Amino acid sequence: MANVINGINVPFVPIAKPEHPVNKLSKGQSSFESLFKKEIEKLKFSNHANKRIESRELKLTETDMNKLQNAVDKAEAKGAKDSLVMLNNTAFIVNIPNKTVITALDVNKSSENVFTNIDSVVFAT
Repeated sequence: MANVINGINVPFVPIAKPEHPVNKLSKGQSSFESLFKKEIEKLKFSNHANKRIESRELKLTETDMNKLQNAVDKAEAKGAKDSLVMLNNTAFIVNIPNKTVITALDVNKSSENVFTNIDSVVFAT
């Protein structure tokens, strides 16, 4: 007699090993689901934004990244969709639902003073 798993006949019975490390999460350790959720919620950069940051020689420290992430979280809490995030002298256009930086520019070195298709401005502090 074949064993049925999820409606599929299998010639064996898989053995779950309770001693496997993934099954041994102690209190305070993160599950795959919580780690995955944390990674998904991190700010991402589009290819276009990465090229602009590189070509414009913009530097982002870990502190800057934390400020940028906090600004995006604030915009999300207010229901923003596409935001201009100002961090020091750098302007970032961020798609808030996708948590993705679309482009970045140094406002002191740019002749562009008009930003369109945004619904909010956040000053990252």
